[in-house]
Amino acid sequence: MKIVRTVGSLAFVLGLFVAIFAGIPWAVIVAHDPPVPWWLRTAVFCLLGGILVVLATVALEQKKAKPSAQAPGTPAPDRPVILLNSDRLPGREVTEVLGLVQGHTVFAIWLGKDLSALVRLIVGGELTEYTEMMGRARATATDRMAAEAVAMGADAIINVRYMTTSVVASAAELLAYGTAVRLSE
Repeated sequence: MKIVRTVGSLAFVLGLFVAIFAGIPWAVIVAHDPPVPWWLRTAVFCLLGGILVVLATVALEQKKAKPSAQAPGTPAPDRPVILLNSDRLPGREVTEVLGLVQGHTVFAIWLGKDLSALVRLIVGGELTEYTEMMGRARATATDRMAAEAVAMGADAIINVRYMTTSVVASAAELLAYGTAVRLSE
């Protein structure tokens, strides 16, 4: 289903760009009632057909989707530092504060996925395209923060926080930050 939706999104984007960047100039140059060329008709059909395919696949996904109680996502791979959103780790004490560490990224999705998300706004449901984008952004920012802490010789990062900001309609900035510390044995 995802492949069909991707093909529909590609057809839409291709049709849109051909219609705008080739069709409009063609219409301006040949202004007096010429027959519409085959390539412009194909572009318009791709544009409209792509939207139809995306609508159909999203509707089918919504119909198949059932609320399920599933376990949280797979745990993050082992990192050389411990990440905590509190200021203490039971059984160990902070022996040295090394300073602030952070990881930062800006992620975006391409126009085809953005189209799928816009359709889902109409029919309802989870915007999986943005969920996947933000998950990848969070993992990237966290890995960058952990790498900075490892370079400082930290055992852990305490008071880990995440901040997100919308950059443009289909892009978001994600910042992960915390305090790098050394711990007692």
